[in-house]
Amino acid sequence: MWYVTVVPGNTTTMTFFLIICSCLAWGGLGKPQFPDQEKDPLFWNTWAQHTLKNALTLQKLNQNTAKNLILFLGDGMGIPTVTAARILKGQLSGQSGEETQLEMDKFPFVALSKTYNTNAQVADSAGTATAYLCGVKANEGTVGVSAAAVRSQCNTTQGNEVTSILKWAKEAGKSVGIVTTTRVNHATPSAAYAHCVDRDWFSDGEMPAEAVQAGCKDIARQLFENIPNIDVIMGGGRKYMFPKNQSDVEYPGDKKHFGTRKDGRNLVEEWTNRMKNKVSCSVLGRLSLLFTMSSSCVNTGLFEPGDLPYNLERNTETDPSLTEMVEVAIKILRKNPRGFYLLVEGGRIDHGHHEGKAKQALHEAVEMDRAIGRAGLITSIYDTMTVVTADHSHMFNFGGYTPRGNTIFGLAPMLSDVDQKPFTAILYGNGPGFKVINGLRENVSTLDYQGTNYQAQSAVPLRMETHGGEDVAVFAKGPMAHLLHGVHEQNYIPHVMAYAACIGQNRDHCMSSGGASSLSPALPSLAALLTLTRLLC
Repeated sequence: MWYVTVVPGNTTTMTFFLIICSCLAWGGLGKPQFPDQEKDPLFWNTWAQHTLKNALTLQKLNQNTAKNLILFLGDGMGIPTVTAARILKGQLSGQSGEETQLEMDKFPFVALSKTYNTNAQVADSAGTATAYLCGVKANEGTVGVSAAAVRSQCNTTQGNEVTSILKWAKEAGKSVGIVTTTRVNHATPSAAYAHCVDRDWFSDGEMPAEAVQAGCKDIARQLFENIPNIDVIMGGGRKYMFPKNQSDVEYPGDKKHFGTRKDGRNLVEEWTNRMKNKVSCSVLGRLSLLFTMSSSCVNTGLFEPGDLPYNLERNTETDPSLTEMVEVAIKILRKNPRGFYLLVEGGRIDHGHHEGKAKQALHEAVEMDRAIGRAGLITSIYDTMTVVTADHSHMFNFGGYTPRGNTIFGLAPMLSDVDQKPFTAILYGNGPGFKVINGLRENVSTLDYQGTNYQAQSAVPLRMETHGGEDVAVFAKGPMAHLLHGVHEQNYIPHVMAYAACIGQNRDHCMSSGGASSLSPALPSLAALLTLTRLLC
């Protein structure tokens, strides 16, 4: 949506207003190739001038203290995924898609992040999580430990632990939360609270006996022990909290969902007992989550034994969407007068790509963008720094000279000039979509290539598609967001966020010689409110 201030006598503004109105009208009439006004240079010149004027307003930088910090992490959301999700978002609303804006597109500052791990050119989600949460680069497969720790070697843990921005915020008196569509002890969230040399040690049931005997702790246990009283925890992964072979409350007859803990501990019960003197809520389903939205309780929602379902396959009566979880989390966390830190992971973008299921991955990205928009509506750009980024990319892309408005899951408008067969616009560099029939590439036109679980063709056969190694985007808005600019190492991100909020090791600049805060309080002016309107629209 656009908001345009029409000034009497300002013909340029009036022209732009009429153009936008005609765009909106066109958007509701179907899906032509492109609107007629795009043939007129005035359309593009006016739009560019409007964008330029908005950019000039950013010269007055927001140097307020960030009371609140929100990090949205799209796992595997490389730049091709961002672009394709933008097109999908537009096409879901009946437009051609290319001209659509994602919520993250509206953020005023954009940077690139170098994602390599200390021992890997193409990163994994554990080492990268340590970088953007703990501020130091690390080896692949390890969380919350420095690069001196070696994957799967328990005896390299002690002395190499590093702390996260979530802990820095908690120590500063802020409320903290974790929301994810994966297991809450998966690679991304675990780096916020755990110190583990193997990302796959979800419970002691997945650990080698020698590591347990040596005193290493599984990730689920560390969730409840390392940082007392994390205020909001939402996601999946509850089977790692319960004794081995204990049946699941939602799937009592399905053994794959049974508890996995060999130590016999019921971590959820232990947590509940520990919190019995506080107002707390443990929820299992969507309706109970929404019921707590107006409460002031500490909230733990473990909605699935493993990862949450893909959004396209979600039971809307039992499993919450990422947007719903984010809204509940913020409404709980913001009651703290000192503010909050919230980590939000759109984790199943990554899973969709690994499986070669681009439709699942892109719908997950669109849902995360919807959550970003909701968060923006219930927070203020003046006291809340919001950062959107990815841990790494994937071997995903789209091309083939597709025309404007071509469905993002459709065919390219040409045949291969080698095997004379059609191909989809979306392709993977490697993965499970590689198929050969009688020695020849499969003819995709005979398949349901727009199906929910269609696996796009790949160049190299692999059971699971791999990550990509290119830089990923970092979108930022709010206090000190301008510090995210240019090309940076990934571990720079939490340092900027801590600096903006005056937490962790970045506090000296927050106090003047007289003892008063040297950063500006968040007091919006009318002009600032107008700027906010433009950014949100």
